[in-house]
Amino acid sequence: MAMTNARTTEDGAQADGTLFGELLRIRDEQRKERESAIWLIKGKDLPWEVNQHGKMKWYLHPQLKDIALKTMLFYKQEIAGGSRSGRQQCQGSIIFYILRGQGYTLLDGVKHPWTAGDFVNLPIREEGIVYQHFNADAKEPVEMIGCEPNLIEVLGVDKGCGFEELEVAPEYREQKERP
Repeated sequence: MAMTNARTTEDGAQADGTLFGELLRIRDEQRKERESAIWLIKGKDLPWEVNQHGKMKWYLHPQLKDIALKTMLFYKQEIAGGSRSGRQQCQGSIIFYILRGQGYTLLDGVKHPWTAGDFVNLPIREEGIVYQHFNADAKEPVEMIGCEPNLIEVLGVDKGCGFEELEVAPEYREQKERP
C-alpha cells in the first residue's frame, strides 16, 4: 500500500467534509493568516480604554484577530494617583510587572505591598482568587503590565472558578455617570 502525502493544497483540495478534513482546512487558513499577522505592536499606536477593571491598553487579546501570537493576554494598566483597579474574582495565573509607582495588591483580603521593578504572580487556587490593586501615591500614577495565558477558547471566560468584576474601578463609574 502506497503512502500519500496528507497535506492539503492552498485551495483546500483535501477538505472532504470530514472533521479531520476540517482540521486541515483550519490549518491552511491559520497559515495564511500568519503570513500577514502583525508581529510588532507599538504601544504609542494603541488606544487606552476605561473598563470595569480600570484604564487599560491591550497588546494581545482574543478579539484582536490580526496579531501573530494569540496564546496570551497582555496589557498595560494605569492606576491614577490615589485610585484603585476594579476588584476581580478569577482563577489566578496572572502576572504583573510594576513599571512605575508604588502600591499594593489585596489578594483574598491580604495586603501585599509592591513598588516599581517588582513582579506580582497571582497564584492559581482551586476555589479561585479575589484581587484588587491600589495606588499608594496620591499624585503619581502606577503603571503595570499584566499577562496571562489565553485559556478562553480552552476553558471559557470563567476558566474554572468564575470570572466576575466584584467592584468596578472609580474611573469607569465616573465615565458611566457622565451625561
